[in-house]
Amino acid sequence: MDDEPINAHKLLKEQFVSNLTGSSLLEIAALSTVVPAVVVLRKWSCGDNTRKNSLKKNDDALPGHKGFVHYFSTLAIDYLSIVLPVLLIFTVLAEWACACALSLVMLISILTMFKRSRSHLKAGPNELPLLRADISSYRVSVVLVTCLCILAVDFKIFPRRYAKAETYGCGIMDLGVGSFVVANALVSRQARNFTAMTWNKALMSISPLIFLGFARLISTSGVDYQVHVGEYGVHWNFFFTLAAISILTSVIRIHPKYCGLAGLLVLTGFQTWLSFGLNEYLISNERNGGIISQNKEGVYSIFGYWGMYLIGVSLGYNLFFDNSSKGKSRSSQVVKVWVLAASFWIMAIILDSYVERVSRRMVISVLTLAGFISYEKNLVLEDAFNQNMLGSFLLANILTGVVNLSVDTLSASSGTAFMILLVYSFTLCMIAALAQFCGIRMKFW
Repeated sequence: MDDEPINAHKLLKEQFVSNLTGSSLLEIAALSTVVPAVVVLRKWSCGDNTRKNSLKKNDDALPGHKGFVHYFSTLAIDYLSIVLPVLLIFTVLAEWACACALSLVMLISILTMFKRSRSHLKAGPNELPLLRADISSYRVSVVLVTCLCILAVDFKIFPRRYAKAETYGCGIMDLGVGSFVVANALVSRQARNFTAMTWNKALMSISPLIFLGFARLISTSGVDYQVHVGEYGVHWNFFFTLAAISILTSVIRIHPKYCGLAGLLVLTGFQTWLSFGLNEYLISNERNGGIISQNKEGVYSIFGYWGMYLIGVSLGYNLFFDNSSKGKSRSSQVVKVWVLAASFWIMAIILDSYVERVSRRMVISVLTLAGFISYEKNLVLEDAFNQNMLGSFLLANILTGVVNLSVDTLSASSGTAFMILLVYSFTLCMIAALAQFCGIRMKFW
């Protein structure tokens, strides 16, 4: 009898994130613009300290020389300049998201013209490492938004249209896993064309992901935690998806030069399969006793994520790691990124209108503006999350679980919800920064 209230509350929470239809492409574009825009503004506000010099330093060097107080005071400013505005726009200012995005774009445009009128681009032909730093900004933006949303979605202050769509449609949270996969693909071993790992090393590299996958499964089952079955299935989760992609990449070894074509073929084949009946099976309630049927959403989505991963590998290789691109100027690479971003948006609109309403978009083009005017170093917040990206995501999941088990999120007022999200996000940033300050590095994938 004691379990009934818990089960009833669990059911209410599962229903709260179920049967949603997503948002409009315009609003998703606005939300996707906000995050890189505030990052760019924060970087420009830091002055003209060259990011180029900082990149020459050892990535594993500890920031102890900066001093504990200076380091964490800088982090606090990063938090107030980036995380707080994003949290506001994703919650209490959600109805003005498009207006906020437009205002930020206009401000950046004005500042760009002003800065370019006072200085000239000093990048030489070998400034590609600076563009790679923009990739770090993109990756951090992806994990930061994901970490904020996974807890915010459990509160009523977070608009339902931002949550993951049940069948067709797309919310801002639908970009999470796909963006995370692409973000890692851009700087993966495959993109850098490193020698393929042996089977033993490949299994060792994915064993932490498999462990985390089973740990999440056991822990959620053990505490009777709410799980949206329509997202991954009964037993599947995000960590199993990452492990499966890693296994496929290790088994089917493709040179990064051809990964783009291979990815397009995989996605085309998967979309064709969906159009010829697989989609009806995936969105149905049909689940027999088989393990694949019970986890059909997670298992079949592997092909889509793998195709996206291969395309991400191709982009990373051709833009940043291909030896033939070292003689190209930064300006040409920036233009290429913007053209690719625009092409993805156009493809997204076409696919959404004429094929099927599911798509993923990238926001890296906006971030290239940070270095297009002056070569500023990465932010403390960026370095903290970039060093422990998956570890930060894991911590966010743990903190989200603690909050959900301790607080009735459905009954929380807007003020209470926002304060909880503030404490949660600040705690997450502080722990990630402390790990980076102390040289702790967790790398699973």
